[in-house]
Amino acid sequence: MEELPLGGASSVPVVVSVVQGIGFGASGIVGGSTAASIMGAQAAAAGGNVVAGGVTATLQAIGATGALSGVLAIAAPVCGAFAGAVLLGLAGYQLCQHKP
Repeated sequence: MEELPLGGASSVPVVVSVVQGIGFGASGIVGGSTAASIMGAQAAAAGGNVVAGGVTATLQAIGATGALSGVLAIAAPVCGAFAGAVLLGLAGYQLCQHKP
């Protein structure tokens, strides 16, 4: 039986794929995408501008380069491992609630 990777270094490609999948791409933000909605909401909240180093800029950098940098490269595996542990805990709890 093959083990499924949960968290750790395996989460980095998943994060990049999700970011690109919602519209933060190599050639910019895809019109009509979730990324465009995020950018629009952030711009509206900031008085018409997208803040350098903010959420939109960071996600676009990840989507454009296909890589996490600096703190994100360290934080993503840790967060992935935590999320994996939480999901396993929830799955276990659900299984225990459905005893025959």
